[in-house]
Order: sequence, then structure tokens, then C-alpha cells
Amino acid sequence: MKSIFLRCTLFLLIISSIGCKKNNPVSKETVVSSTNSIQYAKGFEIYKHQGFSIVKITNPWPEAKESFTYILQEKNGIIPDSLKQFTVIPIPLKSIVVTSTTHIPALELLGVENTLAGFPNTNYISSEKTRKRIDAGKVREVGVNENLNTEVLIDINPDLIVSFGLNNSNPTLDNLQKSGLKVMLNGDWTEQSPLGKAEWIKFFGALYGLDSKANVIFSEIEKEYNATLALAKNATTKPTVLSGAMYQEQWYVPQGESWASLFLKDAQSRYLWADTKGTGSLAIPFETILEKAQNADFWIAPGDFSSLKEMSDSNPHYSQFASFKNKKVYSYSLNKGAKGGIIYFEWSPTRPDWVLKDLIKIFHPELVPNHKLFFFQKLE
Repeated sequence: MKSIFLRCTLFLLIISSIGCKKNNPVSKETVVSSTNSIQYAKGFEIYKHQGFSIVKITNPWPEAKESFTYILQEKNGIIPDSLKQFTVIPIPLKSIVVTSTTHIPALELLGVENTLAGFPNTNYISSEKTRKRIDAGKVREVGVNENLNTEVLIDINPDLIVSFGLNNSNPTLDNLQKSGLKVMLNGDWTEQSPLGKAEWIKFFGALYGLDSKANVIFSEIEKEYNATLALAKNATTKPTVLSGAMYQEQWYVPQGESWASLFLKDAQSRYLWADTKGTGSLAIPFETILEKAQNADFWIAPGDFSSLKEMSDSNPHYSQFASFKNKKVYSYSLNKGAKGGIIYFEWSPTRPDWVLKDLIKIFHPELVPNHKLFFFQKLE
């Protein structure tokens, strides 16, 4: 049974990824002269100082009990002795290795995609600009997230490796740091608010000394999202919505406090599991799903199916739902890059305004008559 929602969730659960050496929080005395410039994101903070910045990753993985601190040193910047215990990263970066496709849009929007030197499994990358560099041999394969190729990374010798962690046990990190490579955690995937995820572009802006440019880009995204949000409030109805699909005898739906659920709320729909607690996925028996959602108006994100027939061939029970019968099933998995990477996974965290416009077009087409669906497509 295929399920993009499940596949993404399981991917995050099973991979082992790079982490970073444990760091103690910066003392209050150190940051008293600066203010955190991050507004929506809960997982990181940036404190600007003369000649350097302090970046704190406060939520590197769900329910993390520790934070990680990094010092971004500008040219000729003087680092106080009290901060030299932390990882010091000279900026602006000239080369970088990132490990998630969600990092690619930020590099492209900032105009620094030419600094990308390596990536694990480049077939996942869909963005055309970066694909051209990959096809030209300018971005090297560095293995897979659960087994990054230390020798290749040493050979590339990037200024920085940006990765993500699932817990505080990261054996690959030791080899990389012992080899003199610098590693920095990115926790964008733990954010649950649409604008919170998008604000991580400021993380990459700080790495390149492009804070102002990142602020301008984010401000435009924020403006578009909020304008679309205000437009959605003109909706006169709230259609009911089902999400997810079956996997090994259970139906997995986004929990009510999750990123996906918040989009459905902002799009003025009534997601049938919006009142559940949690930010992950919820396993529910099929009978319960059928009882509650058989007459739902829409079915969003049913998995990586390409047609209604493929869905019913996989599980005949899908045809029992009114949304299926009425052909109101919408998937984000059809819009793919040249190598099969799903564009939604890559770009939706950075462009929540596009996601929201798509959903409003689906639920309330009269509010956005000129919008053409970008991420989502109707299954036929």
C-alpha cells in the first residue's frame, strides 16, 4: 500500500543523520545586548553582534532536551573568549553540503545555489537551477543520510555541512568532526506553523551574510500568506476534509496540531481530525475512518497514487467515500522533478503561500479565480 504521507513520516523515523557536538546555552550576559530576530520559527534564534552572530538551534528534533549554539564569524570579526567554546563558522560561506531537499529553495532564492558542493542522493532534488548543476557534475553524491560518505566529504572539504538530527546519538558526526569538518544542525522540519518553516530562509541568509536579502524574501512570503489568509476569511462555507490513506491495515491522518492540519484550517475547511492533539500522524482503523469521513466533501493528499483507478485497484474500499465518487481527490505527488523527486516536499516549506492558494482554489475557487494549481492536482 502506497502512501506519500506515510513514506515521508517513516523516512524521518528510520534514517540516522548527522548531528553536532553538544553545546551549552549562551549565557544571558552574552546576548543581553542583542535581540532574537526570528519571529515565527520556534526552532532557532539569531542574535546579531558587531563582527559575528550567535545562532541557536533550540529544537533540533521533536522534544529535544538540549540546544546547539554556533558562532558565525564575519571577516576580521573578533569572537569573545566566552563564545570560543562553541563551533565557530567563518562567513560568508563559499561552499556547502546540505542534506535535505528543503534546503535547496533557500539557496536558490538567495542566489547562492552555485556554492552547493554535495548532496545525499541528488535524484531527490527537483529544482531546475540545481538540477542543471548536478547534471554538469558540479554537485557530488555524498552517499545517503543513514550512511554519508566520509571520504567524499573530506575530499570536497566544504566550509559547512548542514544536516538534521532525530536524536542526540549521531555516530557519523564524530568521524566528520575528527576530520576537521564543520557541521551545523538545521531543524526546519520540526516547525509546525507555515510561516515558521518558511522563516528558516533567514538561517541560510545568516550563513552567507545575506541577512537583509533573506529578510526581504521572507517578508514577501509573509505578506502573500497573510493576504491569502485574509482572503480565505471571505469564504461562506467550510467543506469537510479527509486526508491520508491506508498502510498495513491502518489509516494514517495528520494530527490536529500538525503543519498539514494548520493549512487546512487556514484554507477555511473543516478537517475532520482537527481536534486531535499532536503534530505527527495518527493511526486509525479503517472502520473508524469510514464512519466519520465517508461523506467528506474533499480528500486531500491520499498518497502517491496517479489516478483514481490506481487507488481503487490498490484498495477497493477507497471507492466507498463520497469524495472519491465525486472526483474530489487531490494529490501533491503528481508534480515531480526530472528524476522523480516530489516538488511539494522540496518547495512547500519555503512557499506556504503557494500551498494555501492551492487549497483555497480547491475549496473556494471563487475566491482565487486566476490562480492555477501548483502543488496539488485532481486525480482522474
